[in-house]
Amino acid sequence: MIRIRDISLPPEHDENQLIYEAARALRISASKIRGLSLIRRSIDARKKPDVRIIYTVDVAVDGSEHKILKASGCKKAAIAPVCFYKPPKGVYQSQKRPVIVGFGPAGMFAGLILAMAGLKPIILERGEDAQTRHEKVQRFFETGELDEISNVQFGEGGAGTFSDGKLNTGVNNPRIGWILQQFVKAGAREDILYDAKPHVGTDVLLTVVQNLRKRIISLGGEVRFQTQVTGILSENGAITGLKTNQGDIDCDRVILAIGHSARDTFRMLHEMDVPMEAKPFAMGVRIEQLQSVIDKAQYGADDLPLPPADYKLVRHLENETVYTFCMCPGGHVVAATSEQGKIVTNGMSNADRDGVNANAAVLVSLNPTDFPYEGVLGGMLWQEELEKKAFDHTGCYKAPAQTVGDFLACKASTGSVGVEPSYKPGVVWTDLHRVLPVKITRALAEALPQMEQNLKGFAAPEAVLTAPETRSSSPVRILRGEDHQSSMRGLYPAGEGAGYAGGIMSAAIDGIMAAESLLENL
Repeated sequence: MIRIRDISLPPEHDENQLIYEAARALRISASKIRGLSLIRRSIDARKKPDVRIIYTVDVAVDGSEHKILKASGCKKAAIAPVCFYKPPKGVYQSQKRPVIVGFGPAGMFAGLILAMAGLKPIILERGEDAQTRHEKVQRFFETGELDEISNVQFGEGGAGTFSDGKLNTGVNNPRIGWILQQFVKAGAREDILYDAKPHVGTDVLLTVVQNLRKRIISLGGEVRFQTQVTGILSENGAITGLKTNQGDIDCDRVILAIGHSARDTFRMLHEMDVPMEAKPFAMGVRIEQLQSVIDKAQYGADDLPLPPADYKLVRHLENETVYTFCMCPGGHVVAATSEQGKIVTNGMSNADRDGVNANAAVLVSLNPTDFPYEGVLGGMLWQEELEKKAFDHTGCYKAPAQTVGDFLACKASTGSVGVEPSYKPGVVWTDLHRVLPVKITRALAEALPQMEQNLKGFAAPEAVLTAPETRSSSPVRILRGEDHQSSMRGLYPAGEGAGYAGGIMSAAIDGIMAAESLLENL
């Protein structure tokens, strides 16, 4: 196969045009191309409104690939590299079945690797299966009736199930391609294999996570829902079992993939002197704009045959960094609390991203020295304080909201002025300076006008801020060595909750690496 980079085409094109451009790059007839595979597809909007689609493709050709390359003189073409990840084969043995705590991306892919290796893992998930969880989440959105077992944070698939389902990551890892293939096998669209910014969408993820669970079970694994770990049994510095609400489990190897919202588990680990540390994280708000406004700002027009536009903005201030995170084109702001009497916001979108609004978190970086509480759990305690303050402010699960114009004027909002907030169960218009700490409001007030200069319409006066966004990442890190083990032998902290990942893909990678380390230490 020959790999050709940087093939540029207008948004309106078909496969024949792509084949023609590939042949032209190699200076051969299009009839000599026997097959073409998409490796990467991205959008170049630097010269808007002349937006271009940029491809990297692998082509199979008639004749000698080396001779064709040499004759073409094309600097954008080369022999396609052979790079793929090979998961462990089912040849491993262990006297006791390994246990995985948590069935989010880290736990799910750790479970798949261990099941493929023949170890028949037991996976414990405090929440419920995806379908039951979906029904209870929808009920909360509509009625404000919260289920602390199954919600946006807990249940099959983890917090990422109710998100945009983004699979892009800044990490360069050979496992990425294999993970994407597993998502496609489980029901995700094939375009995630080559899109520069792949996403699955909440509606599709609900099916994907169930199919991944069924695959693990078909390989001998077991998934136990509504099973929460309440304690760890150990002897001579090594794990010997787990206490759960369903009874004790005898085990000597545990992958701890609990997610960033398992606060009761963090407390339990801290009480047991499992080594942990406070880590930097970020909090802030959700911002919403009309998707048509973002499309026009990014593409130069809002009627091009292109997917809804996204954005990524960052401003480095004197003492903080303010940045957008988890941007959801055509998405919705959702109620993401997992505890009674607290308000948390997050964002999600379906596969087609066909909502009226765009939304993203706008976060302020926070360091342990900023926390008003000391100790390992200081950041977590601050999260809890802000979430409770927001609930006490509105008196219900409706979230406090304010337009950008009013926020910058330090004036309470009384209603929307062009952008209708999508948050359910609804919003209470107010002044967010009464809800958020000064460190966050001051940084947002400085950064938002600067971000508006970078992207017109992002922080327009009618844009809506909904608060608080507190669960962007874990406020703690469960310490581990190079072999992924805690100082408590047999305990493998992994994923976002352990403080080693920041999204679906990076969590899945970390879960796989934890499983590989476990296999190496059998």
